[in-house]
Amino acid sequence: MSVGSGGSGAPFGPIGVMRSWLKPRPGSDGQRRRRGSLVAWVILLIGVAYFIVPLVATLEFSLRPKPTTLAYSNVLKDVKFGSSLLYSFTIGIITIIVSLAIIVPTAFWVRLKVPRLRPFVEFVTLMPFIIPAVILVFGIIRVYSAKPFVFTRTELGSDALLVAAYVVLSFPYMYRAVDTGLAAIDVRSLTEAAQSLGAGWPRIILRIILPNLRTALLSGSFLTLAIVVGEYTIASFLARNNQFGVYLSLLGQNKAFEPAAVSLISFGLTWLAMIVIALIGRGTRGRVTVVGAR
Repeated sequence: MSVGSGGSGAPFGPIGVMRSWLKPRPGSDGQRRRRGSLVAWVILLIGVAYFIVPLVATLEFSLRPKPTTLAYSNVLKDVKFGSSLLYSFTIGIITIIVSLAIIVPTAFWVRLKVPRLRPFVEFVTLMPFIIPAVILVFGIIRVYSAKPFVFTRTELGSDALLVAAYVVLSFPYMYRAVDTGLAAIDVRSLTEAAQSLGAGWPRIILRIILPNLRTALLSGSFLTLAIVVGEYTIASFLARNNQFGVYLSLLGQNKAFEPAAVSLISFGLTWLAMIVIALIGRGTRGRVTVVGAR
């Protein structure tokens, strides 16, 4: 008599039990899909609520004065609002230019010539995550407030120190963006093709590498600009009271509803910059050329 089967053909024994367990049940795949879709929608709604609810609460708080737009009108009439925003954007643009001038050639040379140094360069660029901003600014003040480098006693010198500190803070974001962009193109083939046509290193970087990194550079530049506009610690210790982060902090000490209005305005400007980056990057995705052997 067979142990694994019965008179009716039903499976018995260990093998038959395993087959019955492994046999797909009717409608189980559809139920899993519906359950997974439901979980995904729940997570999405929780994430949206996490971001939207504080914004709605801030908006409701900023509209409490009578008339409802009083806080926004006071902010827009404040001369310091426009001047601090303009100052922060100017410092941010200078920071982006200096950071790109340092990061792009370094990342390009490391990926092309000395890839073994890439872990070391990544570690160096991650140092701003390890060293707090307050320690960085105290070190800057300690070094550059005495002879022979006395920068803290002049407005131009303090602005230069502020830019230098922000360049250091931008290293993790800018290097990651540039390195990711370089990984998406065939750097060696592009360089060899340009050199075969007689191009030098400055021309290769400016005319070949930078156009292919446009989207990556925009992403890194946006993150850098966001850091500069919202930073408070370094600007405060360097007495840069016309910086936007310091202005927002001082405004919160003296006003009740205006800081909420300023926060929403800055949030709107941030999203506007993101939309501009997305529109610019959309037109450059199809123009990245990767040259290599086939």
